[in-house]
Amino acid sequence: MKITTATAALLLLNVWLSSVGGFSPVVTGSRSIVVPTIQVFSTTVTSEDSETETTSRGLFKRDRYVATNRFSVRKGKQAKFEKRWATRKSSLAKLDGFKYFHLMRRVSLNNDNTNSYDEGETNEELFENYVSFTVWSKKSQFSAWRTGEAFREAHGGTSIGAFLSTMVSSAMVLKGAPRPAFYDGLFLQSNKPTIIPVTVDGWRSVNADGINTLPPECFVSFEKYYIPASNAKEFEEFWAKNKPDMMDAGPSFVSGSLMRRDGQAKGHGIVEMQSSEPSYVVVNIFEDRSAYQAWAQTEQSPFTGSLSQRAPETVFYEGTLVISSQDGA
Repeated sequence: MKITTATAALLLLNVWLSSVGGFSPVVTGSRSIVVPTIQVFSTTVTSEDSETETTSRGLFKRDRYVATNRFSVRKGKQAKFEKRWATRKSSLAKLDGFKYFHLMRRVSLNNDNTNSYDEGETNEELFENYVSFTVWSKKSQFSAWRTGEAFREAHGGTSIGAFLSTMVSSAMVLKGAPRPAFYDGLFLQSNKPTIIPVTVDGWRSVNADGINTLPPECFVSFEKYYIPASNAKEFEEFWAKNKPDMMDAGPSFVSGSLMRRDGQAKGHGIVEMQSSEPSYVVVNIFEDRSAYQAWAQTEQSPFTGSLSQRAPETVFYEGTLVISSQDGA
């Protein structure tokens, strides 16, 4: 059966918006559409920020809450995808609790010190070729944004027409719906930025033509660890004692932390973490690749992998559309 652009957009609309919350599918005749609803979470601000259950298992309290969304961008569509982000309406930088944001595209490192976009060949490899990365001071502040008007504005939620226009464009650029993943940020290390990217009404104002990709503004290393729940306490204790002092990397180091996957995140469409996904990620952000390499030549990950179900993996990204608070991440 041939699927038209409109049908693909309708299907993606239901899947995508149900995954991020605040919207519900409605069936009319043989078709279903998505309309805005008021989503009520059972947890209060106090219970969301409470970590009694976490500490009762001997795990460390979070320093930050990190929200990511992982995309499979179709071949050759990266510039169009970036343009959609660059030209969206968002007041993110003005929101209570916001700390840091960038949009990441996956790259391979070439021997001549250049980077090449790692698009991926198979459907599996396409997954996560782009990732949005947002740092919040508290989980409750992220949830307040996610259920508020600012979220709907950023996702074309001012009307059904705006939703459909956004989704038609998305269906042509994305292969499948985005997949959110949320983390507790542990052992935060962050430099206060010397330059704050200029925002207009809470969002970056940059030239994006949909033909050329945006210039890189930072370099990101993602070290993925596959730690079973039975080894989580020992892994976190090990990292607390042996984590490298990233501040030794100098002012070219932006921020870094050990991110623990939040398996308690709630919302429509949020699915249980798959066994192929890491339970912990060490993320380090540098101004550029040369800064990362200068640090990497003198430092190595202290973790040997004995607590992991499989060998750790490192993936690299270029970050663009950086937005930062005055104090950094």
